[in-house]
Amino acid sequence: MSVLKRTIIALLAVLLTLSMTACDFSRQSQNKFGSNSAQTSDLPDKLSIVTTIFPQYDFSRQIAGNLADITMLIGPGEEAHTYEPTPQDIIKIQNADIFIYAGGESESWVNGILGSFDSSNIKVIDMMDLCSVVEEEFTEGMEHEEETSDANEKEYDEHVWTSIDNAQIISQAIADALCTVDEENSAVYRENCVKYLSELSSVKKEISQIVNNSERKTLIFGDRFPARYFIDEFELDYYAAFAGCSEQSEPSAGTVAFLINKVNEEKIPVVFYIELSNGKVAKTIAESTGAETMCFNSAHNVSMEQFINGVTYIDLMKQNAEALKIALN
Repeated sequence: MSVLKRTIIALLAVLLTLSMTACDFSRQSQNKFGSNSAQTSDLPDKLSIVTTIFPQYDFSRQIAGNLADITMLIGPGEEAHTYEPTPQDIIKIQNADIFIYAGGESESWVNGILGSFDSSNIKVIDMMDLCSVVEEEFTEGMEHEEETSDANEKEYDEHVWTSIDNAQIISQAIADALCTVDEENSAVYRENCVKYLSELSSVKKEISQIVNNSERKTLIFGDRFPARYFIDEFELDYYAAFAGCSEQSEPSAGTVAFLINKVNEEKIPVVFYIELSNGKVAKTIAESTGAETMCFNSAHNVSMEQFINGVTYIDLMKQNAEALKIALN
């Protein structure tokens, strides 16, 4: 077979695949990481909400309920910082009524995709644009990344959703977007939003009481530290092995020694690791100090088991509250 013929066949195969994918988009979005679709897949007129990661996926399902098909592009258990969109993911974004992403360096690919087609008919929400952001912070003892970009360029912490106040801001923005694109059901969205904001306030109150009544205010993370907004919100202190979006996984002996000394000096009972982490560094520190290791949920993603069981952002924050009772006393 000639090279020309092989090329033509390959191109036709690609076009056929894309055509089938586009026509079958609704069914695919319902079956892959969609929470509300299985029972109502026969309703083609439902809104389509596409999110990049778990927090806005969960906020959306709390507010939209069964009135929207909600798709999370990054699968349960997957690492958000190394995600790259597939052609199918791009089609999902193109066909969405509302697209919600976190923003920041980890999702810099979004701008290129949105600029590659007419996205004027999509309600786009950038979570970082909604919140007051802070620069990425390097605390004493933390591993530093090698400089790979302009040293004068500011890098902002993108984990804004770890603040419960920010979670409320983002949820309200999602409700407003839903009311705009689906006025007929706006009363439902507003009612769901009011209820959800109240639930978030209750969780914040619970955590505030734990922190205010605690013996100490310092947390140790033998891992990445994506909880800056949470820490600031509850006026806590911390030390960590890596910054929130660090690509490193092996700290230097100096960093490990520094964290071990902090745990020993302040008699800190818990060393935290982040969800979906192997917890190796935290375990090393704990073994040297007698502390125990516990998971701190930054909520950027959940395991497949958690996803199937319907674990929510509020569930994860309540787990953090229980962990803080031990870590701060």
